[in-house]
Amino acid sequence: MLFCNYLAIMKTTRVHRAALVAAVAGAVLQCAVPCQADIYRYEDDQGIVHFTDAPTDRRFKIFMRDIKRDKQLRMKLLPSNGASPAEYDQIIAASSQKYGVSPSLIKAVIQAESGYNPNAVSRKGASGLMQLMPGTARSLKVANSFDPRDNVDGGVKYLRFLLDTFRGDVSLALAAYNAGLTKVAKYGGIPPYNETRTYVNRVLSYMQSYQAN
Repeated sequence: MLFCNYLAIMKTTRVHRAALVAAVAGAVLQCAVPCQADIYRYEDDQGIVHFTDAPTDRRFKIFMRDIKRDKQLRMKLLPSNGASPAEYDQIIAASSQKYGVSPSLIKAVIQAESGYNPNAVSRKGASGLMQLMPGTARSLKVANSFDPRDNVDGGVKYLRFLLDTFRGDVSLALAAYNAGLTKVAKYGGIPPYNETRTYVNRVLSYMQSYQAN
């Protein structure tokens, strides 16, 4: 992880704050290659500037992108199983419009969950493009998890529910998608599981790459 996993620059004069931000940018550039991490920034209502390489709040916006890491992510967006993501564009667009969920987020979840393999089955029994567990599929009235249209519709419907539950916080919604609602509620945020934290960061990175494209 980057040295500034989380950093806040306290409120000061506009000139001094700008200088501090520039100093942070310089430090990031010096360690960008070995750290391999994007840097995110937001300034709160009190004028405090926050930086992190592991955003867990939607207020953070990209401040400095790691070019090498971004290229690696773009390569990962190319399916290795012969699948063609473009063939699911209409299904994704329909579910996006129906439930009001960003197409980039839907594509990112599909990429992370199944790599666009509609026949994917996990060791835990999750199946299809969005890797729905049998119980979740039944509750969402998904008749056939291996049918791309049914699977995506159910998965996006569930994402909409999670986004509403967490008031639009994408990171928490993704954490719940991966680890379950009860785990997020138990820890009051993203659970301290490496798998879940890696999953959230991976999906957010994929989403940004899809948005950029």
